[in-house]
Amino acid sequence: MDVATIAVLIHISIEILVIMRVILRPHRQPTSRLAWIVVVVTLPVLGILAYLLLGEVNIGRRRVARMQKVFERLPKLSCKICPEEAFQTQIPDKHDHLFRVGCSISGYSPVGGNTAQLMADSNATIDRMVEDIDSAEEHVHLLFYIWLPDHNGCKIMDALKRAAARGVKCRAMADDLGSRTLIKSSFWNEMKAAGVHTAVALPIGNPLLRPFMGRIDLRNHRKIVVIDHSLTYCGSQNCADPEFLVKPKYAPWVDAVIRFEGPVARQNQHLFISDWMTQVDEDLSALLETPIPPAEAGFPAQVIGTGPTVRFSAMPEMFESLIHSARRELVITTPYYVPDESMQDALCATAYRGVDTKIIFPARNDSRIVGAASHSYYEELLEAGVKIYEYEGGLLHTKSLTLDGEVTLIGSANMDRRSFDLNYENNILFYDSALTEKVRERQQEYLASSKEVTAEAVAAWSIARRFWNNTIAMLGPVL
Repeated sequence: MDVATIAVLIHISIEILVIMRVILRPHRQPTSRLAWIVVVVTLPVLGILAYLLLGEVNIGRRRVARMQKVFERLPKLSCKICPEEAFQTQIPDKHDHLFRVGCSISGYSPVGGNTAQLMADSNATIDRMVEDIDSAEEHVHLLFYIWLPDHNGCKIMDALKRAAARGVKCRAMADDLGSRTLIKSSFWNEMKAAGVHTAVALPIGNPLLRPFMGRIDLRNHRKIVVIDHSLTYCGSQNCADPEFLVKPKYAPWVDAVIRFEGPVARQNQHLFISDWMTQVDEDLSALLETPIPPAEAGFPAQVIGTGPTVRFSAMPEMFESLIHSARRELVITTPYYVPDESMQDALCATAYRGVDTKIIFPARNDSRIVGAASHSYYEELLEAGVKIYEYEGGLLHTKSLTLDGEVTLIGSANMDRRSFDLNYENNILFYDSALTEKVRERQQEYLASSKEVTAEAVAAWSIARRFWNNTIAMLGPVL
């Protein structure tokens, strides 16, 4: 047997082993298995390498073990089985099941007595954060996926330095990939020198060795601010100017953020502390024991934290539960839409049963790949009666869902496979007609700056465009 024949047999054996691994891998949809098998077979060497590097959600055994130890040390905020008394929070029976889904994901029961305010725009959000940091008395905790050393990014850094100077405990964390510009700059070291405690989320380390210890593209996409136990922010905004200088041609970035006061801040605190203690040898569990008195009047809310070490399919389950629950109106804004089949079917079914279903995308997507994949779903959505709009006032980055004018989900999660499987995300689900109406008004502002996509316009797309869109969407399970 010559060398060439032996090499071929070795390759075939490796290919068979990889295909068996694809088939046996748990928590994978059949379409994903099939797509990866096609890649492995048609691209003999590159396909095998691609699967070994990107085909599995592997964050690394050491990281998983450390996270598990952290969660074991932290006090539980609620019972995992969601006791009945935890749901006596003014949530009507027709929406009760939504919060039970949320509780099953993160273990956080809905808590009443919260008040909140929808921020006017990105700059107003930063200004209010600075004001709150300047008023902090005990601690300030921040976590951002992208934190840039631009005007708004520096305003937050300066506020943290001022707070640290007067004795407030400031902890700032940023994702190693999304915030690499800041982390590698002098600003990061200046914050540390000023007394701000810093940490890097999911550090990459050596990029050549990282793939062998876990996927390099598993990121912490959360945006969390917690101040003095009872104040928190939640939304889509990174710590940056709306001009977003890393991608200026798509600017302005259009985001929505809500400032919450009340017991729900404890749940965001729990998420932040779990992320912090995973990277830093500092036990912050005592901070979760401080009681937070609820407001005399307020609404129920619940944090939903998801990620690759949380239950598989958690985020799509939450989205689909909300979609299926709509009875009169469903309005969604998301910059990235690459759904699985069940989510696409859920949206279509909602429109078919007469619910006024609207979804707003950015007209120009900063990701050509994701934009093409999103467009492949337009025809089916439009046939079902879903109304599609494309926002033309910048890159619509807001991730929001309003349900029947009563329930809202807002946060960091997109409706794409990255948010479903690869990113750590944080969202807040709340029941309050008044605040939901404010979010609806914001969504209506987006609609006023959007162009409706018609079935006729989609039918007029060229064959080449359709071929591109559908090919990219077909690769969705492996992206």
